[in-house]
Amino acid sequence: MINKVVKDAAEGLEGLRSGMTLMLGGFGLCGIPENCITQLVKLGVNDLTCISNNAGVDDFGLGLLLHQRQIKKMISSYVGENDEFERQMLNGELEVELIPQGTLAERCRATGAGIPAFYTPAGYGTEVAEGKETREFNGKMYVLEHAFNPDFAFVKAWKGDTAGNLIYKGTARNFNPLMAMAGKITVAEVEELVEVGELDPNQIHTPGIFVQRIFQGVNYEKRIEQRTVRQKK
Repeated sequence: MINKVVKDAAEGLEGLRSGMTLMLGGFGLCGIPENCITQLVKLGVNDLTCISNNAGVDDFGLGLLLHQRQIKKMISSYVGENDEFERQMLNGELEVELIPQGTLAERCRATGAGIPAFYTPAGYGTEVAEGKETREFNGKMYVLEHAFNPDFAFVKAWKGDTAGNLIYKGTARNFNPLMAMAGKITVAEVEELVEVGELDPNQIHTPGIFVQRIFQGVNYEKRIEQRTVRQKK
């Protein structure tokens, strides 16, 4: 069995350069690859195209890269929690491609499955379909969407083994399994790294064949994006 363990995020990101296209798992701040994002900030790479459902918040997640002007283009579904993102977009400093959430997920899945493009009804007749091929099937109009072509995919899992098999926990599963399939180089950071054979094969969400590098992360903040609590009576 191939051992895919690297020492830390710094070793996991070896070969990453400015101008690359990156996928980053997570939904809001849940299940984001915190260690990899921190290392991206340290590297200082720029002109990045980032594919992620969200763009973090102002001082956490991908918001850290936005503040350092490291992202050239965001390909996302929901970006409403980041004031700096809004400012850069409205001022023309950031290129943005907004995608229906299901289409974003399917474009990730198609990338990993080797499907170059597919038709979807989502977005037909809206700005989403502008400049794209459309076609009628059984009396309904569809939009042609293409798979992505990321250089790296960064994902966060709960447990992983030295061969790269991954298990996600709860809602942190979100976009991570789809993006793990899609990177030319997929880097997984995990909370707990174990030896091959210690994970129940029936519980594995991402088979190790999709993962090229894996390391045990540290200092996870796991911040809550919108904390809502009841007032004391």
